[in-house]
Amino acid sequence: MEQSSGVTGAPQVPQQRGERLLDIAVRYATERHWDVLPGAWLEDDGAAPYCSCGARDCRTPGAHPLAADWPTAATGSASAIHSLWTQHPRAAILLPTGRTFDALDVPETAGCLALARMERQGLPLGPVIRTPDRRMLFFVLPGAAAKLSDLARKPARPSPTGLDLITHGEGTYIAAPPTRTGRHAPVQWARHPTPANRWLPDTEDLLNPLTYACGLEPTAGRGR
Repeated sequence: MEQSSGVTGAPQVPQQRGERLLDIAVRYATERHWDVLPGAWLEDDGAAPYCSCGARDCRTPGAHPLAADWPTAATGSASAIHSLWTQHPRAAILLPTGRTFDALDVPETAGCLALARMERQGLPLGPVIRTPDRRMLFFVLPGAAAKLSDLARKPARPSPTGLDLITHGEGTYIAAPPTRTGRHAPVQWARHPTPANRWLPDTEDLLNPLTYACGLEPTAGRGR
């Protein structure tokens, strides 16, 4: 079972407009019990935004860790977070996966279809992220990759093979709102973290609607 990712009665993260990145990072740690780590950020010289790492051909501008040893730099300590973002106040907020949550990553069209279906069915859902490159990330309990492999071997379950469904688990990370990545738009919440969704669903709970929507996604995309 997931460790508690929130404090009952706590305000929990939705307020972000006008807040410092430092304050948001602290609230992710204290209200959701998520480890965070600072990432590179976007610089803008009036032409096109580029990554603070200085590499004009950076593959993940504004969305990669500052340190190579980022797994050890990730922290849930408010004092450590304060120190890190005081040094780098514009640093992106990255969340390591495989600790208190994993993320199932699908195309935005499929994610919207699946999300609407899951809400109609009353399925318990965790937070959901929408990225500027038109992806949606559904938070689930850790261990998603292993569970998908096990479920794919069961003939009664849909297989994710060949579908555009990516798992972010142990050893990876995702950008958290309001981080700006390679485009001008920030990462956003499609479903905000709230006290009601501090308990995350299991991968198996979301697999049917996500794989179904991913299977429909090419058709839906042509209709846009």
